[in-house]
Amino acid sequence: MNLETHFKGWAKPGPLPPGFGTPEAGVPPVVEPHETLDAISGYFRLFQLRAGHRFSTDDILTAWYGTTWCPTARTALDLGSGIGTVGMICAWRLPGAKFVTVEAQSESVALAKKSARYNGIEERYEIREGDFRDEKILHADEKFDLITGSPPYFPLGHGVESGHPQKLACRFELRGNIADYCAVAAKHLTPGGFFACVFPHEAAQRARAVDAAKNSNLVIVRKRPVVFREGDPALVALFGMMRAEDLPEWFRGQTWTEPDLIIRTRDGKIHPEYSAVKLAIGFPP
Repeated sequence: MNLETHFKGWAKPGPLPPGFGTPEAGVPPVVEPHETLDAISGYFRLFQLRAGHRFSTDDILTAWYGTTWCPTARTALDLGSGIGTVGMICAWRLPGAKFVTVEAQSESVALAKKSARYNGIEERYEIREGDFRDEKILHADEKFDLITGSPPYFPLGHGVESGHPQKLACRFELRGNIADYCAVAAKHLTPGGFFACVFPHEAAQRARAVDAAKNSNLVIVRKRPVVFREGDPALVALFGMMRAEDLPEWFRGQTWTEPDLIIRTRDGKIHPEYSAVKLAIGFPP
């Protein structure tokens, strides 16, 4: 076993998963020629397609935001989970929590299952294949302390559409939109539960998120705009929502807008706060 404990001076935190090939863990999953195996949190790794959808800053931020504002979650649900980026990061940050993830694309599900096996979390990490809007996928009585989601941003016909089906579904609303994510989250949150998602910050898109929350009887209790380069407008925002019925009446009509989270400074360097965010999820700064 060739164990590298550091990466460019950064010490990798957290447990060593079975995928590193310890004798008691057995043979780790094989990285096929069309796949890559990439660091995601501490020693956790993620299987991805070389030419398919790759994990993004949006995914990292969604996982960080949800686990930061719901740090005691015992049960968690990731909607439209894709290759498992958000779920894997959340599982690393919440080692005692049980997870359910739902993804419709079989290719992404297969990759997520390989990652779960590699990272040694299969016993507490259930991956379901299907459309989360299908009532057969999530039982009515299933409730979760933390729900996360990275909804696609655009309706079909509103942008350049990728020819790769995996990439297409991650950006365009093939199976649900922000309203569907909010509706399902509202049904499956525990009392006092927290729903974290990311969505564009542009006025018309932001209004869609606000309407989606309101129509599902959710309250956006906090919001954090994300600026990818200092001085530019915020392109996306992180939203933290709770059920209106779980909050005092006087609190239901307000949202705390946090200061912008800046990813890169004006000269292109990683912003110090974003470096700290990455450290918090076990990723090199």
